[in-house]
Amino acid sequence: MVGSRAPRNAIIDIGSNSVRLVVYQGPARLPAILFNEKVMAGLGRGLAATGAMEPASLAKAQVALARFASLAREMDVATLRTVATAAVRDAANGGELIACAESLGLEVELLTGEQEAKAAGEGVLSAIPDADGIVGDLGGGSLELVRVRDGGVEDRVSFPLGVLRIPALREKGGKNFERHIGRLIEDAGWKGRGRGLPFYLVGGSWRALARLDMTLADYPLPIIHHYELTPVDILRLSRTIPHLSKARLREVKGLSSSRAATLGDATALLSVLLKHLGSSTTVVSAFGLREGLLFGGLDARTRALDPLIVAAREEGRLLGRFPEHGDLLESWIAPLFEGEAVAEARLRHAACLLADVGWRANPEFRAERGVEIALHGNWVGIDAEGRAMLAQALHTSLGGGLDVPSPLAELASPAQLKLATSWGLAIRLGQRLSGGLAGPLERTTLVLGDTTLGLALTDGDRGFYGEAVERRHAALATALGKTAERISRS
Repeated sequence: MVGSRAPRNAIIDIGSNSVRLVVYQGPARLPAILFNEKVMAGLGRGLAATGAMEPASLAKAQVALARFASLAREMDVATLRTVATAAVRDAANGGELIACAESLGLEVELLTGEQEAKAAGEGVLSAIPDADGIVGDLGGGSLELVRVRDGGVEDRVSFPLGVLRIPALREKGGKNFERHIGRLIEDAGWKGRGRGLPFYLVGGSWRALARLDMTLADYPLPIIHHYELTPVDILRLSRTIPHLSKARLREVKGLSSSRAATLGDATALLSVLLKHLGSSTTVVSAFGLREGLLFGGLDARTRALDPLIVAAREEGRLLGRFPEHGDLLESWIAPLFEGEAVAEARLRHAACLLADVGWRANPEFRAERGVEIALHGNWVGIDAEGRAMLAQALHTSLGGGLDVPSPLAELASPAQLKLATSWGLAIRLGQRLSGGLAGPLERTTLVLGDTTLGLALTDGDRGFYGEAVERRHAALATALGKTAERISRS
């Protein structure tokens, strides 16, 4: 639970490209981010040529660490974990930065390449529990490859192929660059390991590549997590990027100048990796090393929780009126949708948990609020189609009617949106019947017949069946191709 009694936990991540502080608070399975700040120190810049971190980068990182240590103390975090990765690990003067951190009261964990890879893999599993493929975590100083399957991390390997090292390798020529990468992959036993499987993209440079593609393609939902890039898309980007002006790159929302400078190198590496691994497509993960460190420390029961349901339940608790109402509402409407696939059922459950999130909004904009939360909420464990279905259900349940708001029709099929609309109508009926209270839902039942949609009430509850409930009952029945019927029971 997020609140004054919930502990705050933080991670300082000393990466090869950036130094970052993230402060978390909330459910262990998926805590909310209270604070997130990064400094692009570029510790890995020049490392391949000199074997050491540049003085200017080192000084920038030291200032960042001093600020982050002060912020963590002021925020009264319960636990603060400081980790360092490839640049500090490989640099001759890495000990200098570690000594600086220790003087600030920070205990630095110098992660090995294998530990870094494992954390990246677990980060993807935290956000995409059914991930089955190869995770590629591209940092400033290294590239980690991880095989994930059945909720676990299997083989992993680390290469000195960070985005800050790539320019020096590419200077030797395109063919030499490809041969070098191919040799590394083959010698490590990873050639063809991704054949027919997705390649999960982790790291700021690859996320920046996805942001660029979204802008160029005018994609209607600018959410990085679960965005897909095919090998054809990546080939097109590799040809387009050299011709993009700085002005055009500045138009890409969320793309910093430092990330823009790495786009060509990140794309070149990705093209070669996909060729040698044999991966069929790429999927962007918003979660990586830091989230993997959190996920790796959880017990098996907590790890198994659905991140979408956990987050939706917490959001509903914070924004709704009646605790636990969403779970009860889901049980109440479930008999109408018994034939649904598991993937659809969990989206319906999330919609029920979020059913009350618009109540504080102006009545004219409640449906709009529901769409906004569904489409742009900080969710994981859900793709663009799922967000669109969730948005349609909330739009309808919060009074938006049967129309399909933009851009949902571009993200999900008519059949999917029609199903989500029926979820919304069912939720709307349950909300009106019960007034948001538990008792009426616990004592009444929806009965789906061959031609009718019955609502069974006891004699003592007949008074709940007012004019507004009758209208919503009829609307739901019509959407399901049935006739509304009120059933009396003892």
